[in-house]
Amino acid sequence: MKQKLSTLIAQARGGRVIRTPFVDGDDIDRRLLNDPEVRHKLAGGFPDARRVVLTLHPEHIPEVDGGVTVYRVTPQEGGPAWDAQDFAVQLRRLGLDEDGLGDLREDRGSFLIAATGKAAQAIADLTSLGGRDVDVEPVGESAGKGSKLREVVVPSMRVDVVGAKGFGVSRAYFQQGIDGGKVRLNGQPARASSEIREGDSLAADGLGRIDFKRVVNETRRGNYKVELDVHR
Repeated sequence: MKQKLSTLIAQARGGRVIRTPFVDGDDIDRRLLNDPEVRHKLAGGFPDARRVVLTLHPEHIPEVDGGVTVYRVTPQEGGPAWDAQDFAVQLRRLGLDEDGLGDLREDRGSFLIAATGKAAQAIADLTSLGGRDVDVEPVGESAGKGSKLREVVVPSMRVDVVGAKGFGVSRAYFQQGIDGGKVRLNGQPARASSEIREGDSLAADGLGRIDFKRVVNETRRGNYKVELDVHR
């Protein structure tokens, strides 16, 4: 991050609403965000976004928007097929500020791009790109399918156990994602043996994000019933 996170938090504690450009979520030390006087919001447009916008605001301000909009850009027929890399090249040729652009996803012949600030406005105004006509539709603040509160029973709080159960995949499959560096706990690469706690966030590429809400109770057999907010 261009400015130290501690400096941004101090500015928010002083009464200001602070918003960063897109930054790599893995560069954010989530431990510093546990400040009782400051609230925060991470927005990337996708549940498992790697690039995110961090908004900080004083505790007395109840809510602020994340400052991110996802746009669906659909090239019209008549030219060669583009993949996500081709689309990214065309965007760079527009000279857009890359700090204003987040993750890019391909979706059935269209492209979903998260953007903020002037870059978002420039994408909203697009009528052509790379010599091709395009249709642009704002998707909203998130291109995920939404979130769902789930209560699941797990034998331990290990990341591999809670992650597999929360996303509804096999533990072996989830372990492959961990081994491939595709799973992050509070923005940092996760280890299978790491423990997840209340307030932690677990993101997995291609699956979404789990926000660990609370431990509901401990069962008679020594397992734990936990409440998860699963974003897909």
